[in-house]
Amino acid sequence: MKFNRHLLLAVAFFQASHSFSQPPANSSSDINEAYKNPALSFDERAWDLVRRLTTEEKISLTLNSSPAIPRLGIPATDWWNEALHGVARSGQATVFPQAIGMAATFNTEGVLRSFSMISDEARAKHHLAKSQNSFKRYQGLTFWTPNINIFRDPRWGRGQETYGEDPHLTTQMGMAVVRGLQGDGTQKYDKLHACAKHYAVHSGPEWNRHSFDPGKMSPRNLWETYLPAFKALVTEANVKEVMCAYNRYDGEPCCSNKELLMNILRNDWKFDDVIVSDCGAIDDFYRAKAHETHPDAAAASADAVYSGTDICCGSTYKSLGEAVQKGLIKVSAIDTAVFRALRARFQLGVFDDDALVSWSSIPYSVVESR
Repeated sequence: MKFNRHLLLAVAFFQASHSFSQPPANSSSDINEAYKNPALSFDERAWDLVRRLTTEEKISLTLNSSPAIPRLGIPATDWWNEALHGVARSGQATVFPQAIGMAATFNTEGVLRSFSMISDEARAKHHLAKSQNSFKRYQGLTFWTPNINIFRDPRWGRGQETYGEDPHLTTQMGMAVVRGLQGDGTQKYDKLHACAKHYAVHSGPEWNRHSFDPGKMSPRNLWETYLPAFKALVTEANVKEVMCAYNRYDGEPCCSNKELLMNILRNDWKFDDVIVSDCGAIDDFYRAKAHETHPDAAAASADAVYSGTDICCGSTYKSLGEAVQKGLIKVSAIDTAVFRALRARFQLGVFDDDALVSWSSIPYSVVESR
């Protein structure tokens, strides 16, 4: 019964918050293949492509490891790429100081320059891989960086990924990272997409992060400590992804948390881009000895999508077909998630000729050159 109430609430939030959940009318799109036309807006192109997909294909595009759909010219991609202090796990790259070390400099301009170099290397590596018809993990353009969690307890083993315990410093450093990765916003296509993680109230302990709930905290602590950096990255730096965290907040998993995702992130801050789950986070909704807030994968997936989580890191969203059959979710809700995912790829120039995307001309010689 508790899950049913959560799902009904999520559906209500979704319907109230997604006036664009149906594609705009375009009677000529089937003839003109609007999604291939670079003169049209990214929104128009993404919706046109959504309309052409089968339900099975749509579901496949909600996974971090998204397969190619050759009949529509959609290449494979993996949303999982890392660059906390250099392009990670993809061979040679320039390695910069850990985030906590960068924060100690209080030099936001230096951080901006560092991540501009990192994004140069990431683009060069991506286009080399693309030229070899390789679209594997760590070869993409969507980077799960920066980690803007607040490092309050030195026993937390991932504190070196953060910018420390000061919300203001974390905010300033995080915005510099985003601007360095994504570009200055003056070009048609984004250089990369950054991701603000892990949203929210995620600062250890690490060993029980899949079942942890920090408990009821004061609104002042939430808004003055844990949310300022996320708000600034969304509303000022225009970060293109937000990653929802493993833990619960106020009894509800972060990746289906209506207060965090719908009320605050989507409605108050007007974030209309991609929300991605931490890896395996949606499994935790129903997995034994984790949150156990949902009965199974289908219920967990439906609730997460209705709550605004577009991309599942893992395989849980493969159960969305079952969720549709059971009446737990409407295909139109999946359409909205797929629209956001495809629009992000259009924004990066994935579907257009490299000659139109200035970032594609960055030579591989930039790697390890500075």
